[in-house]
Amino acid sequence: MTEPLTITKKELVNRIADQTGQTKVVVKDILQRFLDEIIDELAQGNRLEFREFGVFEVRGRAARKAQNPRTLEKVAVPAKRVVKFKVGRMMRERVCDEPERPRVDPKKAAKTPEPKKGPVGKVSPPSPPTPPASNSPF
Repeated sequence: MTEPLTITKKELVNRIADQTGQTKVVVKDILQRFLDEIIDELAQGNRLEFREFGVFEVRGRAARKAQNPRTLEKVAVPAKRVVKFKVGRMMRERVCDEPERPRVDPKKAAKTPEPKKGPVGKVSPPSPPTPPASNSPF
């Protein structure tokens, strides 16, 4: 597989400007404001959900003890906040090579008939599981 390209904000601005007919200055300003808003919301501890794309959220990590692999010295790692991103459906299907799963309509799913039950009365107990074949003398 070839080495993936690194796409910069400048390249995205150029593409969007070409596709929309807007000037690069306007597109760059809008894109930067969008990114700044994401950062501001996460800094306040808010969760950002972009349907089909994904969810950004801030999670807290507890303080812990770690070990320096070179010196084997114990080191205290302080608690901190980290940004997590959960991939949305559209991104997962297009980027992660997962086949598209059929969407289930909740209205239709509720109307599916229930499986038929056997005769009422005596029910035979399930047979005991058979042990796996083994060549062991024990």
